[in-house]
Amino acid sequence: MKKIVKRIMVNTLFVLLILFALALIFNRQIKNEVIKSYQPKVTRKMVEESQMRQKKQTTRHSKNVSYNFKKVKSLDFETAMRARMNTQQLEVVGEILVPKAAIHLPIGLGVANQTLALAAGTMRADQKMGKGNYPLSGHHMVNRHVLFGPLYFKTKVGDNVYLTDMKTIYHYRVYRRTFIAATRVDVIKQTKKPILTLITCDATGAGRLMIRGKLVDRYRLSQATAKLKRALLRPANN
Repeated sequence: MKKIVKRIMVNTLFVLLILFALALIFNRQIKNEVIKSYQPKVTRKMVEESQMRQKKQTTRHSKNVSYNFKKVKSLDFETAMRARMNTQQLEVVGEILVPKAAIHLPIGLGVANQTLALAAGTMRADQKMGKGNYPLSGHHMVNRHVLFGPLYFKTKVGDNVYLTDMKTIYHYRVYRRTFIAATRVDVIKQTKKPILTLITCDATGAGRLMIRGKLVDRYRLSQATAKLKRALLRPANN
């Protein structure tokens, strides 16, 4: 009997070790799939509720929204899993769509690690779409199809970028693509002209890629072309 129990324990331990080894080997692939599996259908009601909590500075908002850049870490497997299991904590205020780069992500308030694990994050508490500088941050993944990975690999000057709060569409056109030092926090400051600033890591992780676009148009979501409307109304990350 003792031999049977011992054999079962050894076999169980062996299986666990194999599973652990596989998890280490396929960590990056699993993490990417976890992130890509988050495909929320962003609605105007969802946005309004987030905006209301922001205005009232509710406990939920204060707990889940942070603008402390010093606390932002590289996206690891544990953070991705925790964020995926707690998607209800994400304060969604809209979407970003970059058609040529195949970017379609929810926009979440702040740069908390769990927010950036699933969305593009706002970088100032006072920013508003279509007014002054609207900066967004996102992770540059090795996979060129996840989060802001496509921003690094595919986005070019002249590309169109669309932001929406599910009521109004803000159409920007990229006019600048450049690399900057990670210390350049001045690029998120407010401006008089309506621009969009997108920030992600460079290939080394030590510097930053900055994409800037100027506002060229704005109109109601209901007035968008059928193609654009379909793209924005389908689930994000899809």
